[in-house]
Amino acid sequence: MSKITGKTETIENVEFPTFDPSKAAEQVRAVADQSVERSKEVFSKLSSDAETTQKAFKSTFEMAKTTSNEMLLKTIAALQANAEAGFSHLEALVAVKSPSEFFELQTAFLRKQIEKSAEQSKALQALMLRASEDVSKPIKDAFEKALKEGKAA
Repeated sequence: MSKITGKTETIENVEFPTFDPSKAAEQVRAVADQSVERSKEVFSKLSSDAETTQKAFKSTFEMAKTTSNEMLLKTIAALQANAEAGFSHLEALVAVKSPSEFFELQTAFLRKQIEKSAEQSKALQALMLRASEDVSKPIKDAFEKALKEGKAA
């Protein structure tokens, strides 16, 4: 029996909870194991996401390279066709015998060049539109996949 000085009460039969160190060690080990497993899952997910992103960027750069080469070839072909038409027109102008024939050739040439330029512009515009869709598709697909996985989690 204990007596506290300055107080008139006495404390009798006080029980303190027992502390079992083996149970505490088991609980700490269980928490640590759970943390390690969760860390492995998070690392695996991050690794998978990084790999998917890398593949998407690689595909995007390859598509951009292919598309830019195609556009370059189309542009060169258009420039070559325009240059050949210009030289042919100059040859025809050299053989002109009258001013009316000159104006007739010049008017026909300009009309044909305007039509050809419009066709070339439409072809390049269609190619650029398709190229922008093709180049952005891998990144867009990866982003949509990430959003779906994020909503599922």
